[in-house]
Amino acid sequence: MADILTDADIQRLLEEKKLLPDNYQEQIRLKAKRGHKEAELSVPGADGSSFKLILRQSDFNPFDFSVILGYEIPKTNALFRLRRYNGSSHWHTNKIERNRFFGYHIHLATQRYQQSGLTHDGYAEPTQRYADLDSALSCALTDCKFKQPPNSQLSLPLAGGES
Repeated sequence: MADILTDADIQRLLEEKKLLPDNYQEQIRLKAKRGHKEAELSVPGADGSSFKLILRQSDFNPFDFSVILGYEIPKTNALFRLRRYNGSSHWHTNKIERNRFFGYHIHLATQRYQQSGLTHDGYAEPTQRYADLDSALSCALTDCKFKQPPNSQLSLPLAGGES
Protein backbone atom coordinates (compact mmCIF):
# COMPACT_ATOMS: atom_id res chain seq x y z
CA MET A 1 0.00 0.00 0.00
CA ALA A 2 1.58 3.27 -1.11
CA ASP A 3 -0.79 5.72 0.57
CA ILE A 4 -0.59 6.36 4.29
CA LEU A 5 -3.77 6.51 6.32
CA THR A 6 -3.66 9.46 8.68
CA ASP A 7 -4.60 9.16 12.33
CA ALA A 8 -7.81 11.04 11.43
CA ASP A 9 -8.56 8.49 8.65
CA ILE A 10 -7.97 5.63 11.08
CA GLN A 11 -10.21 7.20 13.71
CA ARG A 12 -12.97 7.82 11.17
CA LEU A 13 -12.84 4.15 10.10
CA LEU A 14 -12.95 2.99 13.72
CA GLU A 15 -15.95 5.24 14.43
CA GLU A 16 -17.85 4.10 11.32
CA LYS A 17 -20.74 1.85 12.35
CA LYS A 18 -20.13 -1.74 11.26
CA LEU A 19 -23.31 -3.64 10.47
CA LEU A 20 -23.20 -7.28 11.56
CA PRO A 21 -25.20 -9.65 9.33
CA ASP A 22 -28.14 -11.62 10.74
CA ASN A 23 -26.21 -14.91 10.76
CA TYR A 24 -22.88 -13.57 12.00
CA GLN A 25 -22.83 -15.85 15.07
CA GLU A 26 -22.46 -18.85 12.77
CA GLN A 27 -19.83 -17.15 10.62
CA ILE A 28 -17.53 -16.37 13.55
CA ARG A 29 -17.42 -19.94 14.83
CA LEU A 30 -13.82 -21.09 14.73
CA LYS A 31 -12.89 -23.72 12.16
CA ALA A 32 -9.80 -25.91 12.20
CA LYS A 33 -6.80 -24.83 10.11
CA ARG A 34 -3.16 -25.91 10.33
CA GLY A 35 -2.15 -25.58 13.96
CA HIS A 36 -4.90 -23.11 14.80
CA LYS A 37 -8.59 -22.34 14.51
CA GLU A 38 -9.84 -19.38 12.51
CA ALA A 39 -12.96 -17.49 11.49
CA GLU A 40 -13.42 -14.59 9.09
CA LEU A 41 -16.38 -12.29 8.54
CA SER A 42 -16.85 -9.51 5.99
CA VAL A 43 -18.77 -6.59 7.47
CA PRO A 44 -20.08 -3.51 5.63
CA GLY A 45 -19.66 -0.09 7.14
CA ALA A 46 -22.58 2.33 7.35
CA ASP A 47 -20.63 4.89 5.28
CA GLY A 48 -19.69 2.44 2.52
CA SER A 49 -16.37 1.07 3.81
CA SER A 50 -15.69 -2.67 3.84
CA PHE A 51 -14.25 -4.36 6.91
CA LYS A 52 -13.12 -7.83 7.85
CA LEU A 53 -13.29 -9.35 11.33
CA ILE A 54 -10.77 -12.17 11.79
CA LEU A 55 -10.45 -14.47 14.80
CA ARG A 56 -7.54 -16.86 15.33
CA GLN A 57 -6.57 -19.16 18.18
CA SER A 58 -3.70 -21.61 18.51
CA ASP A 59 -4.49 -25.30 18.93
CA PHE A 60 -1.59 -25.58 21.37
CA ASN A 61 -1.77 -22.45 23.53
CA PRO A 62 -5.16 -20.98 24.54
CA PHE A 63 -3.44 -17.63 25.31
CA ASP A 64 -2.16 -17.38 21.72
CA PHE A 65 -5.05 -15.65 19.95
CA SER A 66 -5.95 -12.56 17.94
CA VAL A 67 -9.13 -10.68 17.14
CA ILE A 68 -8.42 -8.44 14.16
CA LEU A 69 -10.40 -5.62 12.59
CA GLY A 70 -9.19 -4.99 9.05
CA TYR A 71 -10.19 -2.32 6.58
CA GLU A 72 -10.43 -3.54 2.98
CA ILE A 73 -8.68 -0.88 0.92
CA PRO A 74 -10.83 -0.07 -2.14
CA LYS A 75 -9.71 -1.38 -5.54
CA THR A 76 -6.98 -3.54 -3.96
CA ASN A 77 -6.66 -6.90 -2.26
CA ALA A 78 -4.96 -5.20 0.70
CA LEU A 79 -6.23 -5.44 4.25
CA PHE A 80 -5.20 -2.64 6.61
CA ARG A 81 -5.31 -3.85 10.23
CA LEU A 82 -6.94 -1.11 12.29
CA ARG A 83 -6.97 -3.02 15.59
CA ARG A 84 -5.57 -6.32 16.80
CA TYR A 85 -6.51 -7.73 20.21
CA ASN A 86 -3.77 -10.22 21.10
CA GLY A 87 -3.53 -12.83 23.80
CA SER A 88 -0.91 -13.23 26.48
CA SER A 89 1.44 -15.58 24.65
CA HIS A 90 4.44 -13.46 23.70
CA TRP A 91 6.53 -10.39 24.36
CA HIS A 92 5.72 -7.24 22.43
CA THR A 93 8.14 -4.39 21.73
CA ASN A 94 7.03 -0.97 20.50
CA LYS A 95 9.97 -0.21 18.21
CA ILE A 96 9.74 3.60 18.24
CA GLU A 97 9.10 3.93 21.97
CA ARG A 98 11.47 1.03 22.78
CA ASN A 99 9.27 -0.34 25.52
CA ARG A 100 8.68 -4.06 25.92
CA PHE A 101 5.99 -5.97 27.80
CA PHE A 102 4.40 -9.40 28.12
CA GLY A 103 0.67 -9.98 28.35
CA TYR A 104 -2.62 -9.14 26.72
CA HIS A 105 -2.30 -6.16 24.42
CA ILE A 106 -4.14 -4.19 21.75
CA HIS A 107 -2.35 -3.19 18.55
CA LEU A 108 -3.34 0.22 17.19
CA ALA A 109 -2.71 1.34 13.61
CA THR A 110 -0.92 4.70 13.58
CA GLN A 111 0.23 7.22 11.02
CA ARG A 112 3.54 7.51 12.85
CA TYR A 113 4.41 3.82 12.46
CA GLN A 114 3.47 3.90 8.76
CA GLN A 115 5.64 6.97 8.15
CA SER A 116 8.54 5.27 9.95
CA GLY A 117 8.34 2.31 7.56
CA LEU A 118 7.23 -0.02 10.34
CA THR A 119 4.23 -2.31 10.47
CA HIS A 120 1.24 0.04 10.49
CA ASP A 121 -0.23 -1.65 13.59
CA GLY A 122 3.15 -2.22 15.24
CA TYR A 123 2.32 -0.04 18.24
CA ALA A 124 0.47 -1.80 21.06
CA GLU A 125 -0.77 -1.03 24.54
CA PRO A 126 -1.06 -3.57 27.38
CA THR A 127 -4.57 -4.23 28.63
CA GLN A 128 -6.42 -6.07 31.37
CA ARG A 129 -9.81 -5.67 29.71
CA TYR A 130 -9.95 -9.27 28.48
CA ALA A 131 -8.54 -12.65 29.44
CA ASP A 132 -9.52 -14.97 26.57
CA LEU A 133 -10.65 -14.97 22.96
CA ASP A 134 -14.33 -14.48 23.78
CA SER A 135 -13.78 -11.45 26.00
CA ALA A 136 -11.30 -10.00 23.46
CA LEU A 137 -14.01 -10.36 20.79
CA SER A 138 -16.50 -8.60 23.04
CA CYS A 139 -14.04 -5.70 23.53
CA ALA A 140 -13.40 -5.46 19.78
CA LEU A 141 -17.11 -5.45 18.93
CA THR A 142 -17.72 -2.65 21.43
CA ASP A 143 -14.57 -0.58 20.75
CA CYS A 144 -14.88 -0.74 16.98
CA LYS A 145 -18.57 0.23 16.75
CA PHE A 146 -20.11 -3.03 15.56
CA LYS A 147 -23.90 -2.95 15.49
CA GLN A 148 -26.07 -5.96 16.22
CA PRO A 149 -28.63 -6.98 13.57
CA PRO A 150 -32.12 -5.65 14.33
CA ASN A 151 -33.52 -9.04 15.41
CA SER A 152 -30.56 -10.26 17.48
CA GLN A 153 -30.35 -10.82 21.21
CA LEU A 154 -29.13 -7.95 23.37
CA SER A 155 -25.92 -9.62 24.56
CA LEU A 156 -22.88 -9.91 22.33
CA PRO A 157 -22.43 -13.49 21.11
CA LEU A 158 -19.01 -14.99 21.43
CA ALA A 159 -16.78 -17.04 19.17
CA GLY A 160 -17.55 -20.34 20.87
CA GLY A 161 -16.10 -23.57 19.63
CA GLU A 162 -15.56 -25.24 16.34
CA SER A 163 -18.33 -26.05 13.94
